[in-house]
Amino acid sequence: MVQVLSGIAYDCDVLVVGGGIVGLSTAYAITRGAPGTRVVVLEKEAGPARHQTGRNSGVIHSGIYYRPGSLKARYAVRGAAEMVKFCAEYGIAHAVTGKLIVATERSELPRLHGLVQRGRENGIPVRELGAAQIAEYEPEVEGLAAIHVGTTGVCDFVGVARQLAEASGAEIRYGAEVRRIDRRPELGVAVLTTAGDVVRARVLVNCAGLHCDEVARLTGDEPGMRIVPFRGEYYTLARPELVRGLVYPVPDPAFPFLGVHLTRGIDGGVHIGPNAVPALAREGYDWRTVRPRELGATLAWPGSWQIARRHWRYGTGELRRSLSRRAFTTAVRRLLPAVTPDDLVPSAAGVRAQAVLRDGTLVDDFLIHEGPRAVHVLNAPSPAATASLPIGREVARRALEALRST
Repeated sequence: MVQVLSGIAYDCDVLVVGGGIVGLSTAYAITRGAPGTRVVVLEKEAGPARHQTGRNSGVIHSGIYYRPGSLKARYAVRGAAEMVKFCAEYGIAHAVTGKLIVATERSELPRLHGLVQRGRENGIPVRELGAAQIAEYEPEVEGLAAIHVGTTGVCDFVGVARQLAEASGAEIRYGAEVRRIDRRPELGVAVLTTAGDVVRARVLVNCAGLHCDEVARLTGDEPGMRIVPFRGEYYTLARPELVRGLVYPVPDPAFPFLGVHLTRGIDGGVHIGPNAVPALAREGYDWRTVRPRELGATLAWPGSWQIARRHWRYGTGELRRSLSRRAFTTAVRRLLPAVTPDDLVPSAAGVRAQAVLRDGTLVDDFLIHEGPRAVHVLNAPSPAATASLPIGREVARRALEALRST
C-alpha cells in the first residue's frame, strides 16, 4: 500500500496523470494561471500523445455538431479559434481548410438542415449548397445538398502536445505508469508507479483517457461510468488528388461518431475513416490485440450489453466494413464515387475512449467530476483535441480551487 505520511515533503502541488493533449493543456493552464505552482505529469508511454491525441484525423473541429450550450459546443468553438492562434504563435503546422457536410440520401436532408440551425445557434458561419454547388469545393464529390463550414481546419496535434509540455514548465515523467494511489483527504495523494517511484502531491488530476475510469477507482472515487473502447480504422487514399479538403457525411444523431469522412491532412495526404468497432483492449489497435482482463471488464459492465441490444444493426454494418475493404469502399463511394478498393491503403487505427453509463447511455458531452483532492476528466473523446485549451483551463481552475482549499 502506498502511504501518505504526515509532515512529509510533497513532490509537487498538482500531479497530472496522462500526457495526452488534455493532460498537457491542463499542466500548461495551471502554470499560466498560478505561476510557481509545482506540476508533475506522469505518462506511461515513452513520449507524449501516443494514443487518442496522436491517432486521430488531425481535424480542428468547428463545433457545428454539438448541442448548443453544451461543453462540447462552447469549448470546440472557442478551442478551434485558440488552436489556430496557438499553432501560428509557435510555428506548428496547421491550415484552415473549411469542410463540406454532404447529404447523399433524401432522408438525410432534414438532419442537414438541422445542422445549419445548430451551427447558427453556436455562432458558426455556414453556407448552404445545392447539388451543383458542391463541385465548387470538391469536383469529385456527389450529393443532394451540402453545407460548407469555413472554420474547420487541420493541424499537428502531436506537435501541439509537445509544445504544451515544453511551455508549461511542468516536470514530465515518461515511462511512469500508475500502479497504486493512496489518497488521504486530510493529507494529499501518493502515487506508486510501476517503476517503483512514489510521487506525493496535494491534488491529483486524472487525464488518463482510455484508463480514466480505472484511475478514478484507484483514487477511491466511483466514476459512475466505464470506458468502452471503440476502434476507428483508417485508410490512406492512394489518389489524394480526388479530394481537395475535408468531406463529411451527415452524422447519425443516435451515435457520438461522425461517420467515415475524408480528410486532407497537413502532409497533403488524404485519410479516410474512421469506422467504429468494439476494441478487444483499451489500446486494441487491431483485432489481434486482446487483453482478457480489460475485455472482461467491458463485458461485465451492464451498459455494454445495453449498447449491443439497442444498436446491433449499426454495429453489424461497422463490423462488416472492418472486415471487408470492399464494404468500406462502398461506404466511401456514397461521397466519392470514383474511389475503388485499390485506392484504399491501410493506415494506423485509433481507439476512442467512450464513457458509457450503466444503462447503456453513451455519454455525449465532456464529463469532469471532482472528489476530495482530485479532479477526473471522464469523457474527453473528439473534439477534445480541438477543445483542449479551454478544457485545460477548466480542469486547471478546479484543480487550483482544490489546492487552495487544502
